[in-house]
Amino acid sequence: MIIVVGTGTGAPLSPDARDALGEATLVVGARRHLEAAGLPEQMERIVLGPLAPALDAVAGRLAVEGARVVVLASGDPGFFGIVRALAERFGTDALDVRPSAPSVAVAFARIGLPWDDAVVVSAHGRDLRTAVNVCRAHPKVAVLTGPGAGPAELAAALAYRTSGRTLVVASALGDPEREHVERMSAQEAAGREWPDPVSVVLCLDEERELSPLRTVAGPAAGPAQWALDETEFEHRDSMITKFEVRALALARLGPRLGDLVWDIGAGSGSVAVECARLGAAVVAVEKTADGVERIRANAEAHGVYVQAVHGAAPTVLSDLADPDAVFIGGGGRELAGIVTACARRARRSVVVALAALDRVPEVRAALAGAGLATDGVLLQSSRLAPLPGDVTRLAATNPVFLLWGTRPTDTAVEGALL
Repeated sequence: MIIVVGTGTGAPLSPDARDALGEATLVVGARRHLEAAGLPEQMERIVLGPLAPALDAVAGRLAVEGARVVVLASGDPGFFGIVRALAERFGTDALDVRPSAPSVAVAFARIGLPWDDAVVVSAHGRDLRTAVNVCRAHPKVAVLTGPGAGPAELAAALAYRTSGRTLVVASALGDPEREHVERMSAQEAAGREWPDPVSVVLCLDEERELSPLRTVAGPAAGPAQWALDETEFEHRDSMITKFEVRALALARLGPRLGDLVWDIGAGSGSVAVECARLGAAVVAVEKTADGVERIRANAEAHGVYVQAVHGAAPTVLSDLADPDAVFIGGGGRELAGIVTACARRARRSVVVALAALDRVPEVRAALAGAGLATDGVLLQSSRLAPLPGDVTRLAATNPVFLLWGTRPTDTAVEGALL
């Protein structure tokens, strides 16, 4: 039997946990947990470092009749903790899990906020970019930190490219002498050196940190529909990606939680807003000042955050983080160069909408030249339109080429899982 005890967030060990330690033949845990437990000097112990050797050692001890192994972990060890690895190796029947309060719950309690609407993402041993993109897209995020993915690294990624976020850094939660919870800007956090252990970092959009009452915990449910009608967006002179085109573009972009999507030549930002509604972090690049304001207004109207960048591609792209997917809805004479610049940096796909037949070959060549597998369609649709006399006709929309390039899976850069 392996007894897994959650500790380290303020609550003392329960009497039964103390009894389990007293009967243990091996205790496993991080150095700080072993020291805090006050174990007898003769107690056999393993200080956790690389996990595989520790699990091998536990397996060896369990083979001895009468062995009792106790594993000490932080908070709730079943919440992004060691329970997963133990269950995969030894099976769930071998585990007796005794959780404490998870560090995320304690951190939110310290600042008086509910956390049923928070998105929780682990950066411990994982690619930090996933956590960064979730923080860009959502108003209330808890990030579990790790080596190389602490407050300074997270803040540095957010400070330059994301506005309106406040960080709450919770260090040594539960330690009466060292616990420290501090609220600051991303710029301030990026310039600090942070001692271990940082328990969790909260990333908040303070204007939206209290959501309406909900029934299901976690991020808000996805939208009931997408490819919204053009009337759902402010736009100028019908300069908006039509919903038929948007529907297929979204299918090829595949925006999701943890992704970063670029919308180049965003215009009204309809594609950007739709991607944000589906959970992705989004950067919309638009060369006109009034277009940038229109994008921001549309994002606010739909309750999402879109980073609107005023400038022309490909010049401004060097300042942006690498995207998972890119939509290009404008470009003019620079289109081929823009497609090339985007395709070289996209981790998954690039989707291009264009009306001019003459530009199709150069766009396909640019996608293929960046190593993407290319495909496309010509979209021609006719919408129902009323006529006098209570009758209906078909009104044709302008045909649009939708071309896309997808990075082959054997060469794609895989993002970290949440």
